[in-house]
Amino acid sequence: MNFDEKFLQEMGLSAMPEPEKQKFLDYIQEEVEVRIGERISRGLTEMQLAEFDAITDPAEAAKWLEKNRPDYREIVTRTIEEMKDEIRANRAKLVPAQ
Repeated sequence: MNFDEKFLQEMGLSAMPEPEKQKFLDYIQEEVEVRIGERISRGLTEMQLAEFDAITDPAEAAKWLEKNRPDYREIVTRTIEEMKDEIRANRAKLVPAQ
């Protein structure tokens, strides 16, 4: 998922002050990655986690996930949708009233 100006528009955050936009996008990217990582790691053994951590190639990581966590795409989609819902619910706090 690309967290960019288009994402801000989709979330109704285009009016967010310019200095805050990139900070917010960076935060969202990091938070989504953390949440996805936590959810994917649930149910994996220590050995599987170590094996996954050793993978450096994104294509190999995707193959590994397909084999060891076949529901990972669903986890990613669900996590992003939950984040979007949280953002929408808090939009008024993120963008000053116009």
